[in-house]
Formats: sequence, C-alpha cells, structure tokens
Amino acid sequence: MGPTRAQFIQYAPAALAVVPLVAGPWSALAAAAAGAGAWAVNASAPVLRSLIGCGFTATGCGIAAHEVLASGMNPLIALGLAVPAGAAALAHHRNLAGHTPAAELTPVTITKSAGTGLTSQEQVIAAFWAEFISGPTQTEGRKLIQPGANLEHLVLQVDGGHVVFTGIITLPPGQQVRVREGDIASVYKVPISQIELGDPKHYAPNALPVTVQLTAPAAQPQIQAGVPTTPEELWAAYVAVPEGAMPGTTLTVTRYDGPKDWEGIATRDRRAIGTVNLQDLAGNLDLETIQIALAPGDKPSQMGIRVMQEHALMYGTMLSSVVDELAIDSRGYVRAGTYVDGRAALLPLAQPGSGARHLYLVGGSRSGKSGLLEQILLSAHRSGIAVILASPQAGTIAGASLSAYLGDGLDEAMGALRLAYALMLDREARYRSPSFPFTDPLVLFVVDEAHMLLSASSPFHLEAKAIVEQLTRRSLKRGIGVVLATQTPLAEDLGNSTVIRSQLLIGGGAVFLRCARGQGSLVGANAVEGAEGIDLSMIPSQWPGQYAKVADRDMSGLATEAAAKPEDGTFGLGYLLTPGSQAVQFRSLYLDVPPVSLAGGEPPVGIEDCDAWRERDAIAQTPMVDKRGKNLIGSLADLLAAAEGAPSSQESAAHHNPAHLHAVPGPARPGGAPAASDGQELIKPRILELLQEHAIPMTAETIARKLEIPATRVKPRLSELKKRGEVTNENGLWQAA
Repeated sequence: MGPTRAQFIQYAPAALAVVPLVAGPWSALAAAAAGAGAWAVNASAPVLRSLIGCGFTATGCGIAAHEVLASGMNPLIALGLAVPAGAAALAHHRNLAGHTPAAELTPVTITKSAGTGLTSQEQVIAAFWAEFISGPTQTEGRKLIQPGANLEHLVLQVDGGHVVFTGIITLPPGQQVRVREGDIASVYKVPISQIELGDPKHYAPNALPVTVQLTAPAAQPQIQAGVPTTPEELWAAYVAVPEGAMPGTTLTVTRYDGPKDWEGIATRDRRAIGTVNLQDLAGNLDLETIQIALAPGDKPSQMGIRVMQEHALMYGTMLSSVVDELAIDSRGYVRAGTYVDGRAALLPLAQPGSGARHLYLVGGSRSGKSGLLEQILLSAHRSGIAVILASPQAGTIAGASLSAYLGDGLDEAMGALRLAYALMLDREARYRSPSFPFTDPLVLFVVDEAHMLLSASSPFHLEAKAIVEQLTRRSLKRGIGVVLATQTPLAEDLGNSTVIRSQLLIGGGAVFLRCARGQGSLVGANAVEGAEGIDLSMIPSQWPGQYAKVADRDMSGLATEAAAKPEDGTFGLGYLLTPGSQAVQFRSLYLDVPPVSLAGGEPPVGIEDCDAWRERDAIAQTPMVDKRGKNLIGSLADLLAAAEGAPSSQESAAHHNPAHLHAVPGPARPGGAPAASDGQELIKPRILELLQEHAIPMTAETIARKLEIPATRVKPRLSELKKRGEVTNENGLWQAA
C-alpha cells in the first residue's frame, strides 16, 4: 500500500533535498518543472506538495531504472524501481480526492478556447464526477449514481468568490439521464438550490445541460432607482400616502441604529393626526405589530414612533423597586408598570373632587392578568380604598385577603355583585341631602373572570348584566369604581352589552394583554376607540430566543425554588389606554415579591357602617330581578324589604372577610328576637346528614330541593357550616368535610 497524503506532505521538502543527490540532476529538473506547472495553474499548497513529491519519485525512479538496464544489471531491479513510482501516483490521486473542488479554486476568471485540454481545476471537478457518478471505475463499497453518465464540454468560471461550472451529461443513444440535482449536490457538497439541470422536455433524454455553483454568489442588494430604503423614504412611500396609516405626515428620525431599531417623530402640518391603526402601520413598514410602539405627545399634530429589534421591556420593572409609587397620587393615578419609552405607566383609580374611576382589564391565560389584579389590590390598600372582590373561579387571587368583602366561588361572587349594587343604592339614599359630607371611603368593586357571571351561559346572566349596567352608569359619583377582568375583548364576555363596555371606557382606563389566537382583535364589533388595529393575539408568549433556552435541557431535577424571570416570557406585556389618549405599549410590574407582603400587615380598608353593609349576608342571598330577569330592584327600601326573608348578618362575616375584620353586628329584631330563629338553626344538622349520606358534592340549590327548604335559608347555613370546618365548597359544590 502506498504512502498516505499526510506522509507525502510531511516528507516532500526532504525529498526535494535528497533526490537530486541520489537520482541525479534530471530528477530535480523534472520535479521543478512539475511544481512550476502546478503553481501556474493555481493548485493548492497540499496538491502542489503532492505533485512535487510524485514528480521527484517517478522521475528519479525512471532514471535509476534506465541506468540499471544500461549497465547490464538484473532487469528485476529495474522493475522494482517502478513500485515507488506507482505508490507516488496513487498518493497523489488520494490527495486530490481529499479536497472538494471548490477548495481548489482561486478567484480568477478562466477562459478556454475550443479544443484545449482541461485545466487542473477542471480535472479535479471531472475526477469527482467520474469517482462518484459515472465511473468507469467503481470504488469498493461505493455505488455509482449512473455508470456511463459522463460530463462533457466542461467549462469553469471563477469570478471573485463565485465559482460555477457548466457541462452536458451525456449517455449513449437510447439511454436516459437519471442523475438528479440531489445526487450532484451530495457529490460536490453544496446546497441543492445551487444545482440546475436542463428540462428534459427541451433536450434529448441522453444529453442534459447542468450548471453547478460550487460557491454561492455574495448577496448583493438590488436597489432599483427610486426604491425607498431609509425610514424617511419608506414613511413617505407607504405611511404618509392617502391610503397609508398616517396620511399627510412626515417623519423626522431622532435615533437610528439600523433598519429595525430607530425612533422618530411623525408630524402633520397644523392638523391632528388622530387615532392610528397599529396593524396598518405595521403593514406599511413591513414589521410585526409588537415591534412598533406609539407615543402620543402634547401636540395632537405630533406622535412619537419607535421601531424595536430587541424589545425595551424584556427585562421588566421590579415591583419592589417602585413601592413608593404604588399609592394613589394627587391626580388619582397609581403606578401600573412601564411604558415602552421608559416612562412610568399610570392607571387612574379616582378623580379628585368627582369620585372613583372604572377599569376594563382583558387578558388570557398566562398573560399576567392575575398579577396585575394583585397589584391593583395592593395599590387600593395603600391608598385607603376599600375593595369588594368577586372571584367566580375560587382561590385564584393571591391578594384576596386585602379585600373588605370576598365572594369566592360562583354563588358567592354573585353575592358580592349584589352587595356592591346595594351599597350604591345606600349611598344614593344618603347623599340626597346636600348637608351630607362625602366622608365615606372610595370603594373598588373588582370582578375577576367577569364572563363567568355576564356571559349568556351563566346562570346569573340576566341579573348580573342588569346590575353591572347600573353600576357602571351610576356608581362613579358615589365613590364606587368597577374593575371588570375578562379573558377576551369579545362582546359576549360582557353579556353582549354595549352599555357596559362604553361606560367602562368612558369612566376610566383599559388594559389589554395577550389573548388566545382569533380572540384578541380590537376591530369590527370589538373596536375600541384609541386602540384601533391592535390584535392582542399577535402579542407573542415568549421573547425571541426562548425556544433555544428550552431546548438546552437540564436533567438535574425539578428546581422547586426557581422562579420565572421577566425575560422568560411576555407576561404583563400589552397596551394601556387612558381617557383621551392612544393605547400605548407597556408592561405591568414584575412581582419579584408577593404584593400582600408589602401591605405591612395592616387590616383591609373597611366599608362604612350603613344598612347595606350591616345586612350584607341577607342582601348577598337575595335575587334582585324577577324570574324573567326584568324589573331590577331600584331602591334601598325595596331591597331591604326583599331581603327581609333572607337571613340577617348578625352572624360573623368571617366567611366573606378573610381577615375576620369589619364584622358589624346587625340590629336586633323588634322585641329582642335573634336574627336567626331556632327553626333555622335546626337546618344545619339536616344538611350535614344529607351530605354525609350521599357523599357526593351538591350545589346549594340541590340541597334545598332535597330537603324541601328554600335556597335562601339553606345558603346561609352552609356558610356557617363552612366556617366551622364541617363542610367544604369548591366551585359552588358543597360536600361534608
């Protein structure tokens, strides 16, 4: 077996020095000629060294063999001298096979007249073709792609870094070319997109032209005359035109760090820009919606524009770093997060001298909605605002202990809704006198997952819709704000009530977070003024590069103490809409500490001592509409009369107040009789016996039907049993503990 390529490269310099001494001057001259020829045709250094070594060995052996024969020595010695020459030739062939043709080519342009032989570079290409595709020889263990499919009329062109060769694949008449682009790409180790075969429809089946780009041409920007390239030119061509997102505007770039990282100011000459469809603007600039942020200024004729490659809010703002900004300021605003330009994002909870403010909050699963609600509860607590919390999906709000009244579960959440309405009626009755001072605390009525009460599928749909419509219309002047949180901006989540949506937006602000695909569009029937063109489902759930982090797996076990970082997801990222402005991209605060831990251990802010609060348990159990969902009770007197048959709230309010606070005992009935009769006290053993006997969860209505007792008498008893720990309630289903 002949010497290897590595050995020839290693020992070629030694051969250059030794061979002239052994074989005479003719060997040196032949080796020098071979090396000069290889150098002239631009062979690579390894091939050059191999060729020199091969030339030395073959020429020296030939001269030595001639002298042996001339001197009359044994011819077998001359035959033995042919072995090193053959080994050198074989090593040179392997040296060529160890390089791809592209590696042997240099940046020159080759032209060749007809009839001339192949250059060394073309020989390498032809050798690869014969070795792997056509033959005639076939290496052991390797199958030829199509024997006999020779490459004829080979032409090589090298232009700078672009190397390409053309030729014609030929076969004897009657045969058909079966070589495919993928076969050629595998031989020359190039992408299949760089191979082009002629269409057999236009050529003979046994002769197809082929073009192979051994190196792809450098991408050159093809800029036609007049095609816009700068942000100002793109703006003038697509945005400022009559059909663009901001017609008649001009762009002044204030910072430019690349085509997808710049800031500017759009100006319209002495005319207001108005609302901007963000989806249209993204389409005009050929960007994703999340890459663009608008920043309305003081002048209606100007608007700030920001285009981002890496989002400015990826790393968030820590809750613990802005504790001092969580309380309400003199204008009624609290810190809700950070705008995309770094300014504090403020949310209105009150209006000085006027009353409370509403808030409309939209966000799907894992969007950051619950975290923002906890933040709002903490801000209300630090601002001296009492909270009535309705959570139809029990146990989902970690900061529920900051509320004065908690309706946890579907039935209890409806009770909280009734109490908020009763408190509004109570204040309306008391505030009719001009001499009555407004000394009662502001109240925030928070409803999480409001669609569970308001949608048409809810058992409380008609009553909840009627109450919320009245609250959103009439409660602000009475110091009661409504916060409705839903999973989508769809009208059905608000009971198909245009009144609720419009009153929420008129009476306060709105926060829009990520929604499920197909459910986040704020256009058409779900259009919101100031947020035109926003599609909340287009907010990504993860930042770019997160999938690569997930792919890098850590198999050391579950890290129970680990917590998600702001850059691990886009939770809290969305748009904040305040009255009279355009929706601006922002991100809510990152809860690096539980909001409840910042409450200082102080008790929840309490609601004033009034008839509605004293009779809260009875009111919570009293339906306020008739069976048809009509004729909502409209006065406090009628409401108290309707609640007269329901249990009074002499019992503790610990079920509704997690902190066991603000429980004001109700007045005794005429004649000193207790609020709960002895007959009502006998209901509890029957309830317990029923639940223990059946051992299956039941609704309060099912229990009342089986015991043949009105549900208004059963529900308070269930609450008392739950307080004692004798029954449990999960999503409105009761069972023995």
